[in-house]
Amino acid sequence: MAHEKNHDYHVLPPSIWPFLGALGGFIMLFGAVLWTSPQVPSDSFWSQPWLFMMGVALVLYVMFGWWSDVTREGNNGVDHTPVVGIGLRYGMLLFITSEVMFFVAWFWAFFKQRMYPMGPESPMVDGVYPPVGIETFDPWHLPFINTLILLLSGCAVTWAHHALVHENNRKDLITGLSIAVALGVIFTGLQAYEYSHAAFDFAGSMYAGAFYMATGFHGAHVIIGTVFLAVCLIRAIKGDFTQKNHLGFEAAAWYWHFVDVVWLFLFFAVYVWGRG
Repeated sequence: MAHEKNHDYHVLPPSIWPFLGALGGFIMLFGAVLWTSPQVPSDSFWSQPWLFMMGVALVLYVMFGWWSDVTREGNNGVDHTPVVGIGLRYGMLLFITSEVMFFVAWFWAFFKQRMYPMGPESPMVDGVYPPVGIETFDPWHLPFINTLILLLSGCAVTWAHHALVHENNRKDLITGLSIAVALGVIFTGLQAYEYSHAAFDFAGSMYAGAFYMATGFHGAHVIIGTVFLAVCLIRAIKGDFTQKNHLGFEAAAWYWHFVDVVWLFLFFAVYVWGRG
């Protein structure tokens, strides 16, 4: 038959999501520029964050709708063929690689400041480290507790993955994901508590800027990963995922282990070695 599928690929039907995603991203960034630009009068209608928030809302809507479509395609047992699964896995690996490069920039900024701190007169003359007025965190108190929490959450994800793939044990799958999500929420709460008791602010020095950018973006990734795992938990409770078909959960597990590894680098480089 002319319309019979005779290949291993999934040919997507026309979709509105790419257009809406691009539109939402443009509105969000354009609104952010107007909101933060000193050229826009502060009492102007355009200097308010409403346009930025509209863009954020549209982007979130596109993410929900687009990933819902992908989930339905994965559950129908037809569209996600082995070849399509390989492509999706490569896409996730490339995405995580790009995230690694993103964090390399913040680590590099911190390493430069740690090894060659700027002096008060000139960037060419080394100063002292930590910078004057900076009281660094004790790594073996709250940061160490957060390290243990994140490592335990990674163990919980691994347990859940093993329960599904090797034992087809849905009870342990759900239990492991529940523990991982709970620990992710606890980590975020403790990170916020740590920030609230910091002895330096974002604009205090290059050290402070590099510290907050590196740990803050990691915290954002923890929140994203926690949402990712929570969605997998909801899907697992609904009966999604099988021993052979669990690509969404596999991607979430990869992402969460990436978050774990980045935190280990942050802990030993920023908190321990960076203490001075």
